[in-house]
Amino acid sequence: MAKKFTMRDESFTCAICGFKVSPLGYTARDHCPKCLCSKHVDINPGDRQESCHGILKPIAIENFKKTYKIVYKCSKCGAIRKNIVAKDDNMDLIIEIMSQPIQID
Repeated sequence: MAKKFTMRDESFTCAICGFKVSPLGYTARDHCPKCLCSKHVDINPGDRQESCHGILKPIAIENFKKTYKIVYKCSKCGAIRKNIVAKDDNMDLIIEIMSQPIQID
């Protein structure tokens, strides 16, 4: 059985906005803090086993314990994924997403 979480806190250049993303240093980095997008590369967090590689676009923000999760929809396969908000994420964009109706299609 595959592990459910593989720690990968790596730097990368965002495929959407070109922002050079640094590692978080306290947990795994899985999305761009500027545009909040991600790539659909994992089946389980950090495993890099997903073959889709579509763009995960934020469609909603939901409460999670004492923080929030970004809800994503893959632009290629339609999968829904969720990631915890990072401390350096673009709060203006998070608030903007929270104020809009959920965009499912």
